[in-house]
Amino acid sequence: MMGMKVAESVWRSIESSGSVTDEHLSILHFLFGKNFESATRIVDQGGVKKISGEPSGRSIFQVVGESRRKEEYFCFAESYCACYSFFYDVVSRGEQLCCKHQLAARLAASIGSCKEAKIPDEELAILLSEL
Repeated sequence: MMGMKVAESVWRSIESSGSVTDEHLSILHFLFGKNFESATRIVDQGGVKKISGEPSGRSIFQVVGESRRKEEYFCFAESYCACYSFFYDVVSRGEQLCCKHQLAARLAASIGSCKEAKIPDEELAILLSEL
């Protein structure tokens, strides 16, 4: 999909500079719409945690949702989220390229604004087996 190629190019540019320009924001908003607006709010509120296993360095993101219940969703920024929207809008209907939690994870990781947690690889394996 052309949209994904454009998005990847923008993400690489953000990652290499460690900052987001107005041009980046407008392209990502054009591609992802309201999901991107939600993602920026989640990042601004410090709602993204990167959980890394040691010693492997493998990681997963834990992202706080926007509902009043503040559910937390585990996701891989580029390929999976445990939220309902990912399965309904991305996988089942193909209406979105990704969900807001994935976008928040990618944005926070790109600009270095994730909270960081380190856990033993064994604990990470257990966490992943429960997804």
